[in-house]
Amino acid sequence: MLSPGKPSPLGATPSQQGVNFAIAAPTAEAVDLCIFDTTGKNEQQRLSLKEQTDGIWHGHLPSGKPGLVYGYRVHGPWNPKAGQRFNPSKLLLDPYAREIVGTYDGSDLFLGHDPANPEKRDTRDNAAIALKARVAPAPTEHGPAGHARIASGDRVLYELHVKGQTKLHPAVPAALRGTYAGLAEPAVLDHLQRMGITTLSLMPVQHRADEPRLLRMGVSNYWGYNTIGWFAPEARYWSGRPGTTPAGEFRAMADAIHARGMELVIDVVYNHSAESDELGPTLSMRGIDNALYYHLRADDRALYENWAGTGNCLNLGEPRVLQLVMDSLRFWACEMGVDGFRFDLAPVLGRADAQRGFDARAPFFAAIAQDPVLSRTLLIAEPWDIGPGGYRLGGFPPGWLEWNDRYRDTQRGFWLRQDHDDRAKLGDFAHRFAASSAQFAHHGRAPTASVNFITAHDGFTLRDLVSYGERHNLANGEGNRDGHAHNMSNNCGVEGPSDDPAVLALRTRLRRALLATLMLSQGTPMLLAGDEIGHGQQGNNNAYCQDNETTWLAWIGTSAPGSDAARMSAFVARLAALRREAPALRSTRWWPAEEPSREAPRGAPGIRWLRPDGEPMTPAEWSSGTALAILFSRDFPHDTADSGAWLVMVNAGPETVSFTLPAGAWRLCLSTDPDSDPDNAQGRALTGALQVPFSSIGIART
Repeated sequence: MLSPGKPSPLGATPSQQGVNFAIAAPTAEAVDLCIFDTTGKNEQQRLSLKEQTDGIWHGHLPSGKPGLVYGYRVHGPWNPKAGQRFNPSKLLLDPYAREIVGTYDGSDLFLGHDPANPEKRDTRDNAAIALKARVAPAPTEHGPAGHARIASGDRVLYELHVKGQTKLHPAVPAALRGTYAGLAEPAVLDHLQRMGITTLSLMPVQHRADEPRLLRMGVSNYWGYNTIGWFAPEARYWSGRPGTTPAGEFRAMADAIHARGMELVIDVVYNHSAESDELGPTLSMRGIDNALYYHLRADDRALYENWAGTGNCLNLGEPRVLQLVMDSLRFWACEMGVDGFRFDLAPVLGRADAQRGFDARAPFFAAIAQDPVLSRTLLIAEPWDIGPGGYRLGGFPPGWLEWNDRYRDTQRGFWLRQDHDDRAKLGDFAHRFAASSAQFAHHGRAPTASVNFITAHDGFTLRDLVSYGERHNLANGEGNRDGHAHNMSNNCGVEGPSDDPAVLALRTRLRRALLATLMLSQGTPMLLAGDEIGHGQQGNNNAYCQDNETTWLAWIGTSAPGSDAARMSAFVARLAALRREAPALRSTRWWPAEEPSREAPRGAPGIRWLRPDGEPMTPAEWSSGTALAILFSRDFPHDTADSGAWLVMVNAGPETVSFTLPAGAWRLCLSTDPDSDPDNAQGRALTGALQVPFSSIGIART
């Protein structure tokens, strides 16, 4: 029997006295708690939650304990035109489920509506196959709540997929490959530390449901951007070892990462759910209180706003929905050890309603800013969605970082498109190299707010970027229509693989130039997993459904001395070390817009943009040239006694360029020219000038 219980906290909360259940369904007429056997297939008991407090239905089960499997049936009117989609024939997943039993198989038995007539309620019972929650044990005591651990100027992000990172890793035990435990293996973390990575950014790890279309094709949403369980780690990345749980294994992984002094960021999807549009399945919130949880169209409340392009959008303008998101974030930060979050399609979270559009002062941002835990985490926005006015680069609140796609496109256009109409000019290159002040230098935001990247999960890998001129996505089953059509890539004369030494040499040269640009730019650099070992996806620039060797990193042979992968990994490690050595290259303050004058106080930072002959750039040259030198100094540029100057010499043109060195005792730090030996070149004294080969960068210091 159920006792009244309490309306807080939401979800299933175990104690020595039993389990308290609470679910937000303000407009429901009745709610049943359904208890199942351990397999989740057989309903054993159905108990009516009699108590309702401020829209929260609740009850306490004295006999309940961790491991109990349950779901809900929610009663109310069926009137899609009014936004009401209650259907007690469909068992519903608790939005606060900490562990999820079962797998969504795409069957039409999950539909709340009649498959033949969407206006009618489907009366078939789906309890045997529905997703259900398992009561998780009360959380154990851990260390401090998750918070940013790396100084903002020192951070180097590395975007990875939990499964793809280790599925083919020979140094990871076979039983752990592709799992949270596999990612925590010493050999995996050793490699990342050698490369200077400070922050692991995991693609979605919250429980997902694959789209019916993909299931019919026999594939899955490998990337994971289709969440249905915001408190449950995705069990597909759990090793299944006896005595462990998905949550326990995830937390152990987080602890292993923290033990290395590194941060853990996860990609979270709070903009939409896996229930899709009005023809999608009824898995959880649609049947609990559809009009509460989702943005519905004002002209027809049977339809959903679709600013995410996935069929629906969660309505964070509703306090209970905002509470769900905030509770979920605190769970991952406090109980799972996460240090930060990358928010998928983040403008959706700032749309309190359809009329006002995106607002940087929306309830979600205000709630984050005042939260004593979440305000100290690393907050990264993907600053666009497909809704009206959805491109919001630079529009997020102070303290937030943002993926800077304009940086990506500019660097590709500068290094790879010099012979094309979409080439980027020197002025564009310099603006992005200096952290995109037009977008970020306001409201006290720092240069590090710009997350700079050349490649990410969405698009070509670095190897494919210099190997393919067109996307090759036929394997995705969408007729090669999916993915970006304009990649600003350069196949270097051959589409796809080549054994031509000249083609391979050019591809290597361009990869090194792009990586050096990324690691030397002001802002926060982000590397894509596998770029350092030459991972390619056969030209697939939208491999979201490729859970196979297309996306799994091929590690075998990558550590062999002299291999392309070993050389490139060592090159990235050297770039990271160089970034650490040069405070000027990772400044957390904006460089002055004007060059420092002789009257400026000693010690003032300075940056000068120079022609190869050492003279200042003229306005006309910003739109016509392909080479420039960037001089960073903590003291006056004319002071030859200054020992803190750094010089970055950039040549994106087709010929070698001679750069006149400013006065001072200059030493070569690094050349991206693959024909030079970085180890031998390091520290070599320079006099007068430096020859920088085509499509290369040279770095020197005093």
